[in-house]
Amino acid sequence: MLYLIGLGLNIKGITKEGLEIAKRCKKVYLENYTVELPYTTEDVSDLVGKKVFLADRKFIESLEIVDESERTDIALLIYGSPLTATTHIALLEEAKKSEIPTKVIYSSSVFDAVAETGLQLYKFGKIASMPKWQKNFEPDSFIEIIQHNLSMKAHSLILVDIGLRFRDALKELEDAMKKNNLEIGNIVLCQALGTDRQRIVYGKFSEVWSLRGVATPFCFIIPSKLHFMEAEVLENFKY
Repeated sequence: MLYLIGLGLNIKGITKEGLEIAKRCKKVYLENYTVELPYTTEDVSDLVGKKVFLADRKFIESLEIVDESERTDIALLIYGSPLTATTHIALLEEAKKSEIPTKVIYSSSVFDAVAETGLQLYKFGKIASMPKWQKNFEPDSFIEIIQHNLSMKAHSLILVDIGLRFRDALKELEDAMKKNNLEIGNIVLCQALGTDRQRIVYGKFSEVWSLRGVATPFCFIIPSKLHFMEAEVLENFKY
């Protein structure tokens, strides 16, 4: 059987059900390619009481984990909630094709935690992903998503790709906005939500450049038109 188990936002975020299942599974994997984890592999191994094996994108997409789960109980531990990445949904579909039983154990994710900014969740539009640019490859489709959201007066959550540091992410966002003639007034930085390193900062785009020591994982929010209650809460995080 294949179990997809959400770890939540910190090392204690896993549910009681998820932890009990992980402890009794024959083998436990930790997915490590969708986000820079705010805890170590050793932390997770100590939590479940057994060795935890890292699972990168190549391993997951090879479907080897599905083959293993045909013979024994396998747990895949995933930061946040398990089905926020399409790769994980594909795992479930492949398991079903092979008539392998599956179970998903949910937990909290960044999509819950951003509500602490005061921005109302039902006012968010499409989610944008900011990839790490490579030499001669600078995709900026995330700007189109932001523009579309702003046209609907919807907020934009920007998930930052693994390996992209804070100042590099800001530079990438700035360059993409200039290229697409997009101007924004304010931005929200959300750092390590749900952990003891949590930090929320709200201010002008030009101001956040001066922030130091921004830890991973982090994401950005581009607010659209604010309800008066949203504006009131955001003031608590003013830079």
